[in-house]
Amino acid sequence: MSIRRLPEHLINRIAAGEVVERPASALKELVENSLDAGATRVTVRLGEGGLSRIEVIDDGCGMSAAEMALALERHATSKLPTDEIDQVATMGFRGEALPSIASVARLTLESRVRGADGWSRVTDNGVVVADGPAALPPGTRVLVEELFARVPARRKFLRSGRSEYAACLDVVRRLAMARPDVAFLLEHDGRRVLAALQPEDRPARVAALTDRALKENSVAVDLEREGLVLGGVAGLPTFHRGVADHQYLFVNGRPVKDRLLTGAIRGAYAEMMPRDRHAVVALFLDVPPGEVDVNVHPAKTEVRFRDPATVRGLIVSGLRRALDMAGHRVAHRAPADAMAMFRAEPSGGSTDAASFFAAQGAAAFTPEASVYPGIGSFGGVRDQRPTFFSPPPQARAEPATAAIPDTGDHPLGVARGQVAKTYIVAEAADGLVIVDQHAAHERLVLERMRAALVGGRVAAQALLIPEVVELDEPACDRMESRAAELSELGLDLERFGPRAMLVRATPALLGRGDPAGLVRDLADELAAFDEALSLRERLDAVAGTMACHGSVRAGRVLSVAEMNALLREMEATPHSGQCNHGRPTWVKLALSDVEKLFGRK
Repeated sequence: MSIRRLPEHLINRIAAGEVVERPASALKELVENSLDAGATRVTVRLGEGGLSRIEVIDDGCGMSAAEMALALERHATSKLPTDEIDQVATMGFRGEALPSIASVARLTLESRVRGADGWSRVTDNGVVVADGPAALPPGTRVLVEELFARVPARRKFLRSGRSEYAACLDVVRRLAMARPDVAFLLEHDGRRVLAALQPEDRPARVAALTDRALKENSVAVDLEREGLVLGGVAGLPTFHRGVADHQYLFVNGRPVKDRLLTGAIRGAYAEMMPRDRHAVVALFLDVPPGEVDVNVHPAKTEVRFRDPATVRGLIVSGLRRALDMAGHRVAHRAPADAMAMFRAEPSGGSTDAASFFAAQGAAAFTPEASVYPGIGSFGGVRDQRPTFFSPPPQARAEPATAAIPDTGDHPLGVARGQVAKTYIVAEAADGLVIVDQHAAHERLVLERMRAALVGGRVAAQALLIPEVVELDEPACDRMESRAAELSELGLDLERFGPRAMLVRATPALLGRGDPAGLVRDLADELAAFDEALSLRERLDAVAGTMACHGSVRAGRVLSVAEMNALLREMEATPHSGQCNHGRPTWVKLALSDVEKLFGRK
């Protein structure tokens, strides 16, 4: 088999397979060209999810007729004035997008430089079919029609119009976040679906394009280290999603999907979010051009860092520092489903009064039989429900030994009672706060252990009689190999034969607990560890398991003083808005919602 030089049209089709995988890929290249041209407004119109029509209009610098002809040739670009590709500062630089798209679709390219006449050039699957003057405002208009129509092998692998539209929408959304100073408009089949028409700051643009509630349930991220700058917004740990599609990452203004960055986000939210949930973040990382390689993937969606450890550390530190500032905050979504569970008492009972009296006997409802003195003064007006004359429910009451603190001084309010021996009910200045006492105390214990670890070692409480815990041999091997790490957390263990461990001391923070249950849970936790985890990450995971054992359990009756002490410590402790498993520790029913329940609003 002899070697031959491939014809130009086949070269372009092969290049199109690398750059233009689907309509969203073509759209991404075209919008990036508009941004590199200095556009302040970009309009995108799609038909059938981009399968039949992709139109991009901008008000950028435009091109002359000669430049348009050159732009349709492979590896021709204005974005690399020198040969230093490692110093590229534009979105695109390969010079392959336009000729690749023109080789597999009908491409209409119209452009006009300010102060000059416009020009139009039409290319149909690699063949120029029209070239002449055109009337249009300054800027560029690109129309792509029937993508892959003459390449059935590629066309049949495209998804439905709805799926392709979703991919296109995600592309425009990410680019609009990357450039909040540019106005974006997206229309699909004549319907406006995305409009960011005014220049905005980053947090406002991110919230407008994702979830309006993110603005109230997020914290700002801002950290600079060793020439790297990290900014953006991070959702609270309780404001999470079931998929990672709401994580938007940008490097030097370029939308990317990088495993290193997503792994750093997951590490920053560890022990603050359920394992099957994902944070909502938009992070903007600015790196010196020489420290990052953007020429890794033809679509430029992946990057490679010269020092990945520094980048990962910056993201983890930046996110955790921002989340620390959030304190006890939790996500406050409108509790529509919870509010719907409240029902007003029916105004009238279904039991007929005459039949009820006949069945029960009138003597049962004489004033003398009532447990409420003076009931007879109401004459014939009395509640006909069978429970009305029952003895009143008994409840615990405590005498007030100290003045009740002012609710305005405390965001979580003051304790008013306990429900089901599990939930603390507190009154705040602007509503009703309900606290899960076990989840809240679990987080407080964990943060105390972390603070003690920073100081060196968690204080241990020696057991008067060491306890023997039986485990299988592999579990004992794992516990023995991590004995030094566990000792830092206040848990002193020794091997006691091939299938048992001897517990000599437990963390003093946990108080009187169940050492055997703690050791068994830790053995299971260590079995699930990845050896690649750092020592700090392993200690955090183990501390979380210990904190769960040492926290106030549901079902324990608390005094008013204990409840208020728990509320005050929550207000002063970072991350107290969610437990170690990512569930919220408290929720608030706003005063306005309470008034709605009673028809006052």
